[in-house]
Amino acid sequence: MKNIAVLTSGGDAPGMNACIRAVVKMCLHYGITPYGITDGYQGMITGMFHKMTYRSVDNIIYRGGTVLGTARSEEFRTAEGRSKAAAQLEKHGIDGLVVIGGDGSFTGATLLSKETGIPVIGIPATIDNDIAGTDHTIGYDTALNTVVDAVDKIRDTASSHHRIFFVEVMGRDAGFIALNAAMASGAEAALIPEEVTDIPELVQQIKDQNRGKRSSIIIVAEGDDGGGALQIMEKVRPFLATYELRHSILGHIQRGGVPSAFDRILATRMGAMAVELLREGEHDLMIGANGDQLVTHSIRFGIQQTPVLDRSKLDLLKDLRTKA
Repeated sequence: MKNIAVLTSGGDAPGMNACIRAVVKMCLHYGITPYGITDGYQGMITGMFHKMTYRSVDNIIYRGGTVLGTARSEEFRTAEGRSKAAAQLEKHGIDGLVVIGGDGSFTGATLLSKETGIPVIGIPATIDNDIAGTDHTIGYDTALNTVVDAVDKIRDTASSHHRIFFVEVMGRDAGFIALNAAMASGAEAALIPEEVTDIPELVQQIKDQNRGKRSSIIIVAEGDDGGGALQIMEKVRPFLATYELRHSILGHIQRGGVPSAFDRILATRMGAMAVELLREGEHDLMIGANGDQLVTHSIRFGIQQTPVLDRSKLDLLKDLRTKA
């Protein structure tokens, strides 16, 4: 194993830079030449490879986003595009590849490995925490704390004006952010893709909870079946004519910011382990976290299985509701 390349793909997530740093430093520790690929699979196709040094990753562990950049690549979805990518890997003498990203990135990695035979290790990095085989993905903890901080601030104004706020958070297919942010911020409810939203029940719940209270916060995952925060608010408005309703969409602030200590540590450990696995001849594996232990699964497991939401948390949130 002489040359290992690393790329970030899909949506950026806080902690990606810490992971890149670990991959590069572990490569240099073992005398392996690390290559960074700019802009993910699209950069692989166009040959955007560059050798990385200690200086390349100096002072990036605390930075959000990704210094390598990321981009969607429709061309890589085609066999012709992947053939071009394979030619670039061969041209630069790449012996192993570390892919940092989510399920779409992992799908691309498995196709590339199957078609070219290049050893690939996947590292799960997505704020949605929607990869099976790991308790936490890189970036999820930071995003969750960002949401909780924002909701705490929204509650200040909600309480001051006796308002009910519907706060929309990311989570197109998974409700991990919405549910755990609701618990951590003391929100009254979490509307998530895994549960069907009952509007009449929600209306009654809001009425019950606002007896003697100055405000209520409803966390809405963007992928909820009833719609986003604005759509949910408009659906309940006819039944809550005497209430002052507001909505807030947190949007991409959830992706950015300084990664938490948890994400930095997780990313560093996963990045280092990826290099170790490639040196040992392992391939087509993703790294996951089981408690404080790092584990491995096939990349296909990560993208074919559905991560399981802890529904006991949802039950607890419901138990904590104010009774009529």
